[in-house]
Amino acid sequence: MAYYWGVDSAEEVTEELYSCVEKGFGKPSYWGRYLAPIPGKVAGLTREEVSFIRNSGTKLLPIISNFREAVGYREGKVVAQNAIYHARRLSIPKGKVVFGNIEKYFKVDEDWIRGFVDAMYPSGYKGGLYLDPVRGEFNKAYCAAVAKDNKVANQLILWSAEPEPGPTRARNAPNFRPKKPPCKANVWGWQYGRDAPQCPIDTNLVNSRLYELLW
Repeated sequence: MAYYWGVDSAEEVTEELYSCVEKGFGKPSYWGRYLAPIPGKVAGLTREEVSFIRNSGTKLLPIISNFREAVGYREGKVVAQNAIYHARRLSIPKGKVVFGNIEKYFKVDEDWIRGFVDAMYPSGYKGGLYLDPVRGEFNKAYCAAVAKDNKVANQLILWSAEPEPGPTRARNAPNFRPKKPPCKANVWGWQYGRDAPQCPIDTNLVNSRLYELLW
């Protein structure tokens, strides 16, 4: 299977930032960006930024991150509906993946994960989750959700934050070996390096299956 190198950033992708990445790391195959703003932390995606990324020959990896815990079935559905709303607002085509961002310090339960999957499933978009399979509550909640509903394992695409050997140039990326939950899981993405010193980005690898689901 082929693997593709790319980046994600909380900051808006400007010509300056894109050039910083291209010169310092290599041309990104995709760029992870946040669909909705978080004041003081995250710049939300605009149509202009989407056009700039895609016209640069780079795909978009969309992320929803404006939630602080992943608890409760209804709350999981609400985050998914928010993701769907923003994906439509930006004209992201059906069939593409949108990731929910679950940090290692979040409270997580299996109800939330099932709610997220149940709301994403009929929308036409693919549901994904960014997660830490080493620290935090994700593994326990995810495997409980899989045990309750096999659709979770079949439908969800996972983007692992572990291990973290550190950012590299595209040509020096490590072999694709993300950590995974201890149950059935489609771990197709790996954020292997965070907070690069040269540019405000993280570095990632995804397999060809996930790459095909990016826009």
